[in-house]
Amino acid sequence: MDSDAVMEGSSSSVQVAPRLPSIESEYASSLMPNVLPPPAREFRDIQVKVHIRRPEKDSWAYLGRALVSQEVVGQSSRVVVRSLTSSKVLVAFGEVSELQAEKRGNFVVVGCVEGSRVISWSLNAVNNSETLRLLASIELACYRCRLAVVDPRTHTKSRRRIERVIKEDRRRRHRRRKDQDAMIDAFQQHHLGDDVPES
Repeated sequence: MDSDAVMEGSSSSVQVAPRLPSIESEYASSLMPNVLPPPAREFRDIQVKVHIRRPEKDSWAYLGRALVSQEVVGQSSRVVVRSLTSSKVLVAFGEVSELQAEKRGNFVVVGCVEGSRVISWSLNAVNNSETLRLLASIELACYRCRLAVVDPRTHTKSRRRIERVIKEDRRRRHRRRKDQDAMIDAFQQHHLGDDVPES
């Protein structure tokens, strides 16, 4: 009898065991709100002045004032630059974009690689904090996180290729500018050496 009582007691204590996961899940669910990240703040548009430097060109062309906004599509986002006057999309940067962005004063210069050509965009923000925010939003929108996780070697190769193409484009521009300066100097020296005709 005593052994049966012990068995009954032990079986009743065993029956309590299935309740533990529910207690743990309740405990975990009460902690979940603290674990979850805070909701993402809405992206505040940034007003910029836009310049473009097309392939094989050395000078910048002014396109006007624009508004930079961030659009979320599924799990990825893209940065869109829209004209203030016409609302036309001038350019959009996303995860598929092959680009390199860098800060120069209150400018963010974005070099977009298309094959062996480079199209450069200059976005001039109002102040330093807006410039940093603009740079961060472009880099975050264009970071290929899936490729970096799945195939880091290909990701690194892709980044290096973009850097190499942009560096080569910069080298060609500097060479062209140097050649132009040399031609101007030679032209000036040639004309300065000419004898002034007597009247």
